Amino acid sequence: MAKVTLEDGYVPSDDEPFMNDRQREYFRRKLLSWKSDILREAQDTLVALQSENENHPDLADRASSETDRAIELRARDRQRKLTGKIDAALARIEDGSYGYCEETGEPISLRRLEARPIATLSLEAQERHERREKVYRDD
Repeated sequence: MAKVTLEDGYVPSDDEPFMNDRQREYFRRKLLSWKSDILREAQDTLVALQSENENHPDLADRASSETDRAIELRARDRQRKLTGKIDAALARIEDGSYGYCEETGEPISLRRLEARPIATLSLEAQERHERREKVYRDD
């Protein structure tokens, strides 16, 4: 992908061609920044867990500390999975398929991509998918 310059404050708009170079660069930067934040938070958690070698004499304090640790690790695991989805979105930017619904091939709205840059389905396709999932879950 050619080097694209974005002016400060640039936000993709429906007034320009869908997934042009500027929009792809905007979302690429957004995804990279998000991934960087997640990795930094994970590193901070690791440092905190390593330094937190507390030996609580009180069972309630120990249980509370263990619960907090388990919640933190679960959150980090979810974020680890999220980095894989971010990497997949970055790959789609590179191959030109980013921003298009995997199910219909139609463009995913810029508003949806802004809110969920890793989206692979249009809002309509996502809603259909969730309805089907609910039907099967209710059986």
